[in-house]
Amino acid sequence: MKRSLDEHADRFDEIAGDYDDDQSAEYRACANLVIEHAAPDGDDVVLDLGTGTGAIALALAPDAERVVGRDISEGMMDEAHAKAQDEGLDTVEFDRGTFREPEYDGPVDVVTSNFAMHHLSDEEKREAIEVIAGLEPRKFVLGDVMFFGEPDPEEPFYSPDVDDPATVGTLADAFTSAGFSLTAVERVHDQVGVLVAERGPATDGEPETDARIDG
Repeated sequence: MKRSLDEHADRFDEIAGDYDDDQSAEYRACANLVIEHAAPDGDDVVLDLGTGTGAIALALAPDAERVVGRDISEGMMDEAHAKAQDEGLDTVEFDRGTFREPEYDGPVDVVTSNFAMHHLSDEEKREAIEVIAGLEPRKFVLGDVMFFGEPDPEEPFYSPDVDDPATVGTLADAFTSAGFSLTAVERVHDQVGVLVAERGPATDGEPETDARIDG
């Protein structure tokens, strides 16, 4: 991690009010794909990590039994709380938590995250995925900055001073090492994508994907 948790939290606190209006087309495409792939059932509990202003959590709440959002930025979660109240959603909750310490020990069926894990180093990503696997969800849907090939140094999609994206191959290896099977790979941009990792009978064999993994 290139900055401390407190530094990241302060940074997002400062931009919380404008965050939803400043997102790129790629961010929005990833968010839509994460929501589509998460597809919770009516009795599912969803854990949304790096929930931010609640874009994923609030979109999934009407279809899930409960959605738990975790973030390190109080400012971002204040925005999420306000939107939940405006929409009359009482099955979603927000509180502080990180990828490696989500501060939640209840049942989890689906884990989601969009544009947050790239702040962790590759080793920290592995640790986070192991922690999430320990919660025993059947599915983890990750939308994020990730490299499908060699990133163009002249046109980085990310901010090198605060972001630390991994290659798709590194993420795929972390998922399979934690007992997941990669069942879908969605390439939104050379440096942005969505991975769907599931647990179950498929984890006994080779991972199945609907797209080629590069990197």
